[in-house]
Amino acid sequence: MSLAALEERIGYRFTDRALLRRAMAHRSFVAETDGEVSNERLEFLGDAVLGWVVADIVFRQFTDLAEGALTDLRKSVVNAHALADVAGQLGVGEHIMLGRGEDAANGRAKVSILSDAMEAVLGAVYLDGGYDATFGLIERLFLPRLEAARPALHQLDRKSALQEVAAGRALPAPVYLLRSTGPDHDKTFYAEVRVGDEVVGRGEGRSKKAAEQVAAGIALAELAQQAPQA
Repeated sequence: MSLAALEERIGYRFTDRALLRRAMAHRSFVAETDGEVSNERLEFLGDAVLGWVVADIVFRQFTDLAEGALTDLRKSVVNAHALADVAGQLGVGEHIMLGRGEDAANGRAKVSILSDAMEAVLGAVYLDGGYDATFGLIERLFLPRLEAARPALHQLDRKSALQEVAAGRALPAPVYLLRSTGPDHDKTFYAEVRVGDEVVGRGEGRSKKAAEQVAAGIALAELAQQAPQA
């Protein structure tokens, strides 16, 4: 596929288009192709640039939020699923160069590959166009998502919220116990959260983090019905 078409969707025209091509080079492709360089170094750079720019945006745009809320808001877009979603909207997947096995395994739709490629694109833009170009691109792509996440901010990190509630009531810190079922490629995780000797929430999910978040949300609802301890 034409990289010019990808540039059009990204909204940035590269001076050195070789940087964009490298951003599309997955390590599986490089392993099968002599003389190619993978996108991993660009991914490293793009990850750092994204975190820095989003921190700047949330600090300046959401002046009424405290530090903890700013952190949660940043996490709402600086994560693999959000990055993969942006990559999907831009059609990044169809341009990623994959090895034969990864391509056959539908690698273009994998969250990890899409999110890594999106970070690599941001790293490439930073090298090609500098601060202003990168800031403008990230602001255009991610500020609407930050604004959309704001109303549900209290739901972004239930584990942190539960920890704050426990601390505020002078209760022991929450402890999570995990187990899983199913084969490695299709696991379901189950989490149980205890505060002291009491089980206050249970949850399940497709990842450890998801299961813990569900359990923490149930625990928050349970503690909300209990009278705070003196």
